[in-house]
Amino acid sequence: MSRLRRHPENHLVDRIGWLRAAVLGANDGIVSTASLIVGVAAAAATRNDVLIAGVAGLVAGAMSMAAGEYVSVSSQSDTERADLGRERQELRDNPAYELDELADIYVERGVDQALARQVAEQLMAKDALTAHARDELGISAFTTARPVQAALTSAATFSVGAAMPLLMVVVSPVGMLVPLVSAASLGFLAVLGAIGAKAGGANVWRATARVTFWGALALALTAGIGKLFGTVV
Repeated sequence: MSRLRRHPENHLVDRIGWLRAAVLGANDGIVSTASLIVGVAAAAATRNDVLIAGVAGLVAGAMSMAAGEYVSVSSQSDTERADLGRERQELRDNPAYELDELADIYVERGVDQALARQVAEQLMAKDALTAHARDELGISAFTTARPVQAALTSAATFSVGAAMPLLMVVVSPVGMLVPLVSAASLGFLAVLGAIGAKAGGANVWRATARVTFWGALALALTAGIGKLFGTVV
């Protein structure tokens, strides 16, 4: 057994696609729905009014996240396919130039000229398109766009995130909706930031502080607007 097999490494880059969509969806679900609830509640609305606004925000937000992620990631996927199509054509039309180009990439990364040429020849003999996609275009299995996965992940996690402040509306006294929903939502955001950072191998405290700060700012602004307009009306 080789030393590499005895010492496996657990890298987290393969989680980038779904982790980004999941964290973004859940974060948006909590922040947007909690902010909507707090803004409406601050305007002295009834519990039913707040619930209707929150549920509407959940449905609209989940659909918006799904559509936005699908369109955005589909654009990335279209660009990747177009680049791969052009690269495939170039490999057919001028393989010698493509071999030189790949070897030059390895030389720029610090590989000796002769060895770089040898590596380029062997990789192109095995799978020329994959070699150029990875080393020339920066496209790999880890970074390939997956529109449906991103859309479904964002919609599902948005719904889960939005359900948390909605639950607080159900269990909280009407007069305490604003402080309790705000406090619980910030707690949910802190937990989400910690989980996302842990899953991605990032700094937990930095991620937690970041999402909590922006969540608190959003809640404060919407509560202020709700209070202002509620008083005026």
